[in-house]
Amino acid sequence: MGTIAEILFSASRSLRNASSIRHIQVLHQKVISFGLQRNMGLCKNLIDHYIKLGEYLYADSVFRSTETPSDITIWNGLMASYTKSSMFVEAILMFEDLLQFPYLKPDGYTYPSLLKACGGLRKVDYGEKVHGRLMKEGLLCEVVIASALVSFYAKCSLFLSAIKVFDEMPVRDLACWNNLMSCYYQSGQYEKALEYFEMMKSTGLSPDSVSFTVAISSCARLLDKERGRSIHEEVLRNGFEFDPFVSSALVDMYGKTGCLLQAKKVFDAIKDKSLVAWNAMIGSYGQNGDTVSCIELLARMTREHIRPTSVTIGSLLVACAKSAQVRHGRFAHGFMMRNYLFHDIFIHISLLDFYFKCGCVEIAEKLFRMLPESNIVSWNVMISGYVSAGCYFKALDTFDDMRKSGIQPDEISVTSALTACSQMTTLERGKRLHEYINRNELTSSEVVMGALLDMYAKCGAVKEAENIFIKLPTKDLVSWTSMIVAYGSHGRAFDALNLFDEMIHARVRLDRIAFLAAISACSHAGLVDQGLSYFNLMVGNYKIIPTIAEYSCVIDLLCRSGRLHDAYNLLLKNSSIREDPDLLSTLLAACSISGDIELGEQIGNLLLEKDPDDQSTYTILEKMYSSGKRFDKKREIRSKMKNLGLKKNLGCSWIEVDERIQSFTAADKVFAEAESTYHCLSLLYSEIQSNDEKSVQGAGESSFQ
Repeated sequence: MGTIAEILFSASRSLRNASSIRHIQVLHQKVISFGLQRNMGLCKNLIDHYIKLGEYLYADSVFRSTETPSDITIWNGLMASYTKSSMFVEAILMFEDLLQFPYLKPDGYTYPSLLKACGGLRKVDYGEKVHGRLMKEGLLCEVVIASALVSFYAKCSLFLSAIKVFDEMPVRDLACWNNLMSCYYQSGQYEKALEYFEMMKSTGLSPDSVSFTVAISSCARLLDKERGRSIHEEVLRNGFEFDPFVSSALVDMYGKTGCLLQAKKVFDAIKDKSLVAWNAMIGSYGQNGDTVSCIELLARMTREHIRPTSVTIGSLLVACAKSAQVRHGRFAHGFMMRNYLFHDIFIHISLLDFYFKCGCVEIAEKLFRMLPESNIVSWNVMISGYVSAGCYFKALDTFDDMRKSGIQPDEISVTSALTACSQMTTLERGKRLHEYINRNELTSSEVVMGALLDMYAKCGAVKEAENIFIKLPTKDLVSWTSMIVAYGSHGRAFDALNLFDEMIHARVRLDRIAFLAAISACSHAGLVDQGLSYFNLMVGNYKIIPTIAEYSCVIDLLCRSGRLHDAYNLLLKNSSIREDPDLLSTLLAACSISGDIELGEQIGNLLLEKDPDDQSTYTILEKMYSSGKRFDKKREIRSKMKNLGLKKNLGCSWIEVDERIQSFTAADKVFAEAESTYHCLSLLYSEIQSNDEKSVQGAGESSFQ
């Protein structure tokens, strides 16, 4: 028997490099035939062979046949194989079985596999118990185990625990540093990831592929191309330029920072381009809205037999949405259909977003109805899509439908719904959303609270907006600006300007929107000189080049104080805005209000030369002539409008009653309860007329007394 065992053992060693399972199965059959299932040497070799070929079920059957496997290395090998193949449940169950044998003691090779399994399953409680066991057994001093523990906490998003374990380690290997850097990167602390990258190098350790990938990816997130270039130079010095992960990260970094030529140079230098590299390059073009380059790369991919994924098509759709290229987006849609990529919910959602951004609302609605199963992401895209398309009623209806379907709205859903309320100034609906935020403990979200502040500000509820602003733990640029707008547009201009000065002293980096809010506040208060000083501060100190929006605000500032000719001269001095129809329309409206018919006619003629069919210009001119008692000119304008077939745009309004928002247009006869509404209006008109007659009679009687 011993001789047969030795022969089989020798045969098992000779099959070390076997690539076919058939030879291993023949050996396995011989072991069973000769009753050698409990021979530890043979069993260990068989398990190793099966594991190398990825045949874990066969490996497990050999393991179980030993009945009482006394060699810890067999346990460790099988656990490591399970975790390598993401069979985390099996790895943990094997550890539980191991504990049933008191003569077997887990060692430094057992725990890394166990912690990896805990991290993969996000089993925090179990992992923390393992941590306690390691402390009792004094194994935390082993670098590999401590590093695995850091990785476990990082995967479970327990970053403080990961950092604590790292700080307590007497010796740290490269893997441990990489785990911590990845930890900071995953939690969005990109500066910290780069800080630890530099600290790691200062200890004498040389970065590897993982270190460089995390550092470069952090630069991409921070849009820091200078640091990214510096790390690229290190990559070249250390010989990692052809590493697939590093090169893909470089392509992504250069693409995100707008260096497309450099991204393409790195991409073209990659000999064996991985799918990640292709996706990174297409993503770079996608970020810049270059649909043509995306499609060309997609064609190259297919020629080189690289199958595109949902990420590839998603990047193409991002490019189509940014450039509003409906035709190219439909090409992507057709490509997905032909290549059976429609099973991916991510693809569906990317398509929804694309069609909304291109204004194809009905197609987006149809796609949403076709979804086999809607989730929170798809609902959020619909709500935010309606908001971006200006369909605010539909956005709020969809928010309600989502709740009725049993899906709990999250921060994104609530933020989009608040934006819809802001645009429609539906305060009561906004207040109900505020109640929902309080009930569902969303007050810690800066994005939600910022949107809530903006909603109250735009709805004129300045006191409520003020209360939100005061309670914000950290005030960003958006929250400061929203509060300034709230004060400025509701009669508290001096509070707005004081807050603007506070913002400057708080060293908040101002943008053009913040300056717009301040200049607008000056306009409402008639503070022309101060408004002009803010405009000059924006251009001179902050080097912000004025756009149409800023010039429009300054023109409004001058017009409100009656300085119409100064406003017109400002237009004439700047060739970039001299003939802008929006600015000329603003000035024409101001002429109508102030009664400056001469200047108004001059500007009106300019606008009609540009667009003879613009009914808004005729409407303002008609009002101006009517106010100035120039009825002959008014009739002339009306006659022109009639001949051209132009009509005034109907006014639209809405009201919220009993938690329902009802919209209606001028002379609308088709909305719900139209008959009762017009009857009520008739009664009101009669009452007003009756009161007017009584007032006239009373005045007549008093004059004879």
